Amino acid sequence: MLDSTRIKTEIPGPESRALMERKRRAVPRGWANAIPVFVKEARGALVTDVDGNTFIDFAGGIGAVNVGHADPRLVEAVREQVGNYVHTAFQAAPYEPFVELAEKLNALVPGGFEKKTIFANSGSEAVENAVKVARAHTSREAVLAFENGLHGRTLLTMTLTSKAGPYKDGFGPFAPEVYRVPAPYSYRCPAGEDCSGGCRGDCFGFVERALVDEVDAGNLAAIIVEPVSGEGGFIPFPDFYLRRLRKLCDEHGAMLIDDEIQTGFGRTGTMFAIEHSGVAPDLLTTSKSLAGGLPLSAVVGRAEVMDSVDPGGLGGTFGGNPVACAAALAVLQVFEEQDLLSRANAIGERVTAAMREMQQNHPDIIGEVRGRGPMAAMELVKDPESRAPDKERAAKVAENALQSGLMLLTAGQQGNVIRTLMPLPITDDELEEGLSILAHAISETASHPSRAR
Repeated sequence: MLDSTRIKTEIPGPESRALMERKRRAVPRGWANAIPVFVKEARGALVTDVDGNTFIDFAGGIGAVNVGHADPRLVEAVREQVGNYVHTAFQAAPYEPFVELAEKLNALVPGGFEKKTIFANSGSEAVENAVKVARAHTSREAVLAFENGLHGRTLLTMTLTSKAGPYKDGFGPFAPEVYRVPAPYSYRCPAGEDCSGGCRGDCFGFVERALVDEVDAGNLAAIIVEPVSGEGGFIPFPDFYLRRLRKLCDEHGAMLIDDEIQTGFGRTGTMFAIEHSGVAPDLLTTSKSLAGGLPLSAVVGRAEVMDSVDPGGLGGTFGGNPVACAAALAVLQVFEEQDLLSRANAIGERVTAAMREMQQNHPDIIGEVRGRGPMAAMELVKDPESRAPDKERAAKVAENALQSGLMLLTAGQQGNVIRTLMPLPITDDELEEGLSILAHAISETASHPSRAR
C-alpha cells in the first residue's frame, strides 16, 4: 500500500494553494487544471510538488512522457543541442537533426512504401497539416471524422472534435466540409446491437450511409481516426473495422489519416496503435511522447502524397525546432535501449488484470474494463442495468487517489472513465503501489456512495 513518506502535507498543500491563487489572478479560467498541485520536479514515474509531496504518475503529461520524466539521455541530448544552437527556423537555415528524425520516422511508421515527414509544434497543427496535404493531393474538400474523437482545439481540429463542452461551446461557427459518424463502442453500441461479446461491425453502416446521405464520395478527401480514442474514453477501434476503413478509402480514392497523437510511441504496446490491425495509413500524425514532452509534432505520409503541396505551402517558424528534434532522437534511443515496447506490454497485462479484479469486486459501479496495452481504462456507471455514466464517482476516485499519492486523469464523453497513462519505465513496485491506491480509491467510493455524488 501507500508509502506514507510520500505525502508530507495536506493536498493541495499551502504552497500549491498559494500558487493556484496567483494562477487564478494571472491566467484565464478557461485554462483549467485536472490535478490541483504545482510540480517542483519529476523523475521516472514520480512527481514531487512544491510542498514536498511525491506522487506516482498515472497521468504522464496526458501521454507525453512515455519514456519517463527527465530521462538522462533525453536531458543530455537537450543540453548538448542548446549549447550548439537553439533556433534558426528550418525553412530559413536547415539543420541535420530535422532530417535525421524525419528519416527515422519514415522507417518507423507502418507501410512498405516511400514516406516523407514534416514537423510542427502541437498535435492540432499536425492534424491541420495532414488535412491540408490530403486536400491538396485529392483536390477534394470533405473530411469524415468519428464521434468520441478529439483532434485538437484550433478551428479545424475543434470542428473535427466530437465533444461540445468544453471544447466547442461558444466557439462557432466551425470549419466547413467536416462530417461525423458514430464510432464503434461495444459497451454502448451506436447501432443498438448487443455487442457484449465484442464489436460485430454493424456500426460500419454509418460510414457507408454517410457517403450517400452526407457527402459525395467523390468529394471525400480523407477519413481521420484515432485507433484508440483518447479523450473519448480509451475505446479501441476493432482491427477489422480499421481494415474496412482502409478498403473504403482505397475504393473511393480518399486518404486514411491515422491520429496517433496520444496512442503513439508505445502507449498500446506497439510503436503505433494502428500496427495491431496491419493497416498502413496514408498519413499519420503524432506528437505528445514524440519528443518526451517537448513541443513537437509530425505528419508522416506517402511520399507522393506529401509532395502534393507546393514549396512554401508547409512550414512554420518553430516547427521541427532543433532542441525538440534532438529530444525526439533521444526518445527513439531510449525505446531501443530499454526495450520499452516489451515493458509496455508487461505493464498492460498487469494493469488490465488489476482492473478486471477491481471490476469483479465492484461490478455494480465498474461497467467495463477496456483498452490496449497500458492504455487501459475503467468506465464507471451508476448501476449495471442502466449503464448511466457516473462522472461524479470518477472525479471522486481521482480525488481520493491523489490524497493517497497517485495522479490520475478521467476521460470519456461524460467524464466517467478512469484512464492510465503511466510512464513506461515505471518500476514494478511503483506500479503495484499505484494500482493498490487505485483499488482503494474505488473501494472508498463504493463503500460511501453518497460521497461519490
